Amino acid sequence: MNWLTAEEALVRLGTKPQTLYANVSRGRITARPDPGDPRKSLYRQDDVERMASRQQGRRPARTVAAETIAWGEPVLETSIATVADGRLLYRGQDASSLAETATLGAIARLLWNAGAEVDFAGRARALAPGMAAAYRAVAELAVTDMPSAGRNRTVLLTDAARAVSFLTGALAAPGTDPVHERLARQWGHPEAADAIRRALVLLAEHELNASTFAARVTASTGAPLSAAVLAGLAALSGPLHGTASQSMAGLVDRARAQGAEAAIREQLRQGNALPCFGHRLYPEGDVRAKALLAAFEVPELFGNMVEAGERLSGEKPNVDFALCALTEAFALPAEAPLHIFALARSVGWIAHALEQIETGALIRPRARYTGPEARIS
Repeated sequence: MNWLTAEEALVRLGTKPQTLYANVSRGRITARPDPGDPRKSLYRQDDVERMASRQQGRRPARTVAAETIAWGEPVLETSIATVADGRLLYRGQDASSLAETATLGAIARLLWNAGAEVDFAGRARALAPGMAAAYRAVAELAVTDMPSAGRNRTVLLTDAARAVSFLTGALAAPGTDPVHERLARQWGHPEAADAIRRALVLLAEHELNASTFAARVTASTGAPLSAAVLAGLAALSGPLHGTASQSMAGLVDRARAQGAEAAIREQLRQGNALPCFGHRLYPEGDVRAKALLAAFEVPELFGNMVEAGERLSGEKPNVDFALCALTEAFALPAEAPLHIFALARSVGWIAHALEQIETGALIRPRARYTGPEARIS
């Protein structure tokens, strides 16, 4: 994430300082203290450039379309979930409130419009539980399951539950108990079960994120639901998405060695973004992180990082930070955040796949060619 000085922002905006400050106060441009001089502020480059482009008048349709794909206005209608006024809503219900008591099976019932809480029970167990086993399990389903096109909803819901059950069996201990208890048992820390349950609920859905879009595009072709889950897993593997929490490892190590504030100051002084802090959809802070961090005793080191990070960067911790703190608090394995993320979000992927199947439409945008012109001989 890049930041601009006030002078740089004003040049790009072509406005007076008062206009810049007004846009900050209205939440249109994010500001943070300058680590090199706390008396000054820095301004998020993406926000400044977006405001500058709006002031240039009506943009070409192709520009609007391109920006829509990158954190723009919604490109697909959905009734599943949204982020509105700083809240994450699952079919109109507050996700943070649902996380107080709901299980992943109950959230699947809500997001899938199923008749009862969905059962992800399974006695099968991978010889080597982990993401490699998860990919293999879901891929085997994808090549054997029937296409989703033309099949009735009851059958599709059965396919959906089986896909998540296979994924669970590849990552968690076997059994008929809820997913969060099976994960806690797999990791040898049953006391972490309730915090894991909350994390699963809070991560189950987040509107049209990258992995969900990949799953939805796959479903639009009529492919099996398990193929949509496989597409979601592939997109989730990237460092800008499901493995974002791994970017904190170096910062945490430096914070252990030299203290949270010194480590964060060094990170910001080098012009680097603070990993796992801030989220574009939550200007006032990621509500998922707040709800999850309240569910367990945050380790002192992570508490110090929250305080120093907020004070020095102006950003609050996001859900990836909360997953790292949860992992530290209960001595879970390093891969726990990705496993929790994958299991939780598979429910959201399927919800979107089911919704897309109902439309009967293929998602197929056009490309704007920028290569060399054809040669005419």
